[in-house]
Amino acid sequence: MKKYECEPCGYIYDPAEGDPDGGIAPGTAFEDIPDTWVCPLCGAEKSDFKPVE
Repeated sequence: MKKYECEPCGYIYDPAEGDPDGGIAPGTAFEDIPDTWVCPLCGAEKSDFKPVE
């Protein structure tokens, strides 16, 4: 599963870790996160994330 980076702040979403504080279980692919989820650091929308190569 690919990692995704928040363009505004640089936060990396790692599917292996998820975002437990945001209600996203470890092992959740970025594509499976609800569109209402926001960056836990800066509050940017999911659409502000880009895949990390």
